[in-house]
Amino acid sequence: MASLSESEGTNRGSMWELDQNLDQPMDEEASRLKNMYREKKFSSLLLLRLAFQSLGVVFGDLGTSPLYVFYNAFPHGVDDEEDVIGALSLIIYTLTLIPLLKYVFVVLRANDNGQGGTFALYSLLCRHAKISTIPNQHKTDEDLTTYSRQTYEENSVGAKIKRWLEAHAYKRNCLLIVVLIGTCTAIGDGILTPAISVLSASGGIKVQNPNMSTDVVVIVSVIILIGLFSMQHYGTDKVGWLFAPIVLLWFILIGSVGALNIHKYKGSVLKAYNPVYIYRYFQRRNSDSWASLGGIMLSITGTEALFADLCHFPVFAIQIAFTLIVFPCLLLAYTGQAAYIIAHKDHVADAFYRSIPGTAVVIVMLVTTFLMVPIMLLVWKSHWILVVTFIVLSLMVEIPYFSACLLKIDQGGWVPLVIATAFFIIMYVWHFCTVKRYEFEMHSKVSMAWILGLGPSLGLVRVPGIGFVYTELASGVPHIFSHFITNLPAIHSVVVFVCVKYLPVYTVPMDERFLVRRIGPKNFHIFRCVARYGYKDLHKKDEDFEKMLFNCLLSFLRLESMMEGYSDSDDFSVPEQRTEGSISNAFLAEKTNNNTMCSNGDLSYSSQDSIVPVQSPLRGNSLLRYSSQASHTVSDELEFLNRCKDAGVVHILGNTIVLARRDSGIIKKIAVNYMYAFMRKICRENSVIFNVPHESLLNVGQIYYI
Repeated sequence: MASLSESEGTNRGSMWELDQNLDQPMDEEASRLKNMYREKKFSSLLLLRLAFQSLGVVFGDLGTSPLYVFYNAFPHGVDDEEDVIGALSLIIYTLTLIPLLKYVFVVLRANDNGQGGTFALYSLLCRHAKISTIPNQHKTDEDLTTYSRQTYEENSVGAKIKRWLEAHAYKRNCLLIVVLIGTCTAIGDGILTPAISVLSASGGIKVQNPNMSTDVVVIVSVIILIGLFSMQHYGTDKVGWLFAPIVLLWFILIGSVGALNIHKYKGSVLKAYNPVYIYRYFQRRNSDSWASLGGIMLSITGTEALFADLCHFPVFAIQIAFTLIVFPCLLLAYTGQAAYIIAHKDHVADAFYRSIPGTAVVIVMLVTTFLMVPIMLLVWKSHWILVVTFIVLSLMVEIPYFSACLLKIDQGGWVPLVIATAFFIIMYVWHFCTVKRYEFEMHSKVSMAWILGLGPSLGLVRVPGIGFVYTELASGVPHIFSHFITNLPAIHSVVVFVCVKYLPVYTVPMDERFLVRRIGPKNFHIFRCVARYGYKDLHKKDEDFEKMLFNCLLSFLRLESMMEGYSDSDDFSVPEQRTEGSISNAFLAEKTNNNTMCSNGDLSYSSQDSIVPVQSPLRGNSLLRYSSQASHTVSDELEFLNRCKDAGVVHILGNTIVLARRDSGIIKKIAVNYMYAFMRKICRENSVIFNVPHESLLNVGQIYYI
């Protein structure tokens, strides 16, 4: 029994080593690509033009917030001018600390190669630490031009944080949940904020017409919203040019009116720039002052757009627009309004239209604050004192606003939270089932050496054509392929394992998208192709994915012949595992002769094309060598590949159906069997995404119970 166990262990080690050599990672292929990201440089004139355009896209919500901030801060009117000055002081320093200091000068720098938002922060963290819940990253991905990461010293704070995050799966899951909360609350806020801003702006027509019905205001707002959304399909450039002059004029007007009100009514309102009045405000109003923070917080509605819309404009352009135009005009507008309200205390309700409190906004800000901590430590390698300073200043402002907004949830703040919760459930269920599917693929995959040894046992034959086998795995053989050849013991003359992988980068350049590698000896005609996409890469309908795969295969064969120095030798050798005993049942292969093409041009396949195992005892430092009976030149192989393409191309896709086990709870059954199944049904299938012809599609179904 002991000798038998030792023999099995030896054979298992031999197969493992052979499989590793047959299915090697694509380090060499990836190293040929460019590995340096160069940030785009903009001329001064272009930066000014982009800063002007950003006004029409990024700053709309911030610009319209003066319409409703003071009314929401004092819904029952103003009793004392000290209250107005205290609220103004809060607005001034909120605008200074959150949009200006936190976002414009700090958070905007944490962009993912020009991409902003919560997901961009998460993608940065996934590249700098192994925190992705789907572990499909490889060293070859780091050679992408859009893949930027840092290395750390062993005892640095960044290295310790990295090890802490990677230590347990629950930490990765908690971080993912935080990211999903931030993303979903941003969606909830984004759904309501345009309606609130337009409705508040339209409410201004009731100032001169007090008897006008509210229904008229609502109808006007709906018409404006329809017009605004109908223009979005023209693209950011045209929308920016259209609305930038309007928004610029708006900021100039509200700033000018504010300056006029300061001069006309009471210049003493400028003492609000002294932060002491914030303390007095809370001291005077007690609980009322805390509740009023929900209204004052609306002054920074739209701040997250500074970061989320970063993909449309460079960082410096947004910094210029906010610092030179938006920020000073907002300060003048709020200061002038405060001066007007002090002189006309009974005009608060008439001047501003009541709006829903936009609660999700401060949640997004809190999520951004917490995500910035690992970004500053891992990506920027900032000193811990700077990190602590940033977190303290941010939370000092955001936590009071968050607690104040909780008091207004029953007054309409529940609406964006309900929307965010619905999106969170959808995203989490989708992610949970996707991870389980990937784990199933990983655990059920078979080794390449096993595939190469199936010939005689199953009567495996090679049939004309090319077979593209789609898988989420970048190594090994997917279970669907072994399931397919077990039931139909035949494979195509050329087999390509296609792995479509999504990386934590915003885009993968076209010239770096595909990696191709040969698996086994040349006469096997088995390849692996990894197609890499970023989270913002779109699959266009006019893209011929099949053609791109075939062209990459041809390019690889030409490049391979150049790298080999146009050698005639088709020898294939694998280093032997050094053991004291002999190694049996090593999986080798025998190449075909030159009978792969008949004189009439048709394809024929001899019995020698099968994949066979060879029993061979090996000793010492000898190599497993494969001798070719006949060598193929690169032109012969290219011609053979073209003939296989003419014979037919088949796309083999796995159709894994995920179901909950019978003993699962009712919540899990609803989530997996109904919610996930419905989402899979309404989403585009891979065959549609990659524009696979229906007549060339072969689905291999399997059920996986979780």
